Amino acid sequence: MSAPYTVRIAVDPADLEACFGVRKEVFVVEQGVDETIEYDAYDAVAVHVLAVREDGVPLGTGRLLHGEAAAAKTGGDASVGSLGRLAVARAARGLGVGVALVRAIEDAARVRGLTAVDLHAQTQALGFYERLGYAAYGPEFPDAGIPHRAMRRAL
Repeated sequence: MSAPYTVRIAVDPADLEACFGVRKEVFVVEQGVDETIEYDAYDAVAVHVLAVREDGVPLGTGRLLHGEAAAAKTGGDASVGSLGRLAVARAARGLGVGVALVRAIEDAARVRGLTAVDLHAQTQALGFYERLGYAAYGPEFPDAGIPHRAMRRAL
């Protein structure tokens, strides 16, 4: 039986609008992140992935930064990508959407010749990323008022 959703690279303005809508729902509405910092200049150069239910309803999103855009987040290593803005709509949690999004971002990183992916995980999500092979490093730090840890997975 096929999954009740698909994950794809966001390719057109409607896809990007869907990605931003999920991010607003999760980060701005649920978590109280200031909308003025949720969207940034990296959105224009990122590879965005989108999970969509069979009927077209967006379920989740994430983005990959690579090259110069990722350098500030990965210690300047051009072979490391940066996974970020991973968000799954409340109604879609527990369906494997987050795992599928992470794997799609990793696939996009491999296609671009990257050898590892870094991310900044909310500390409450460390276990999720650890189950996917990511290892935390460095101290806890605040991002948008939420505790985070840096994590990395070799590809």
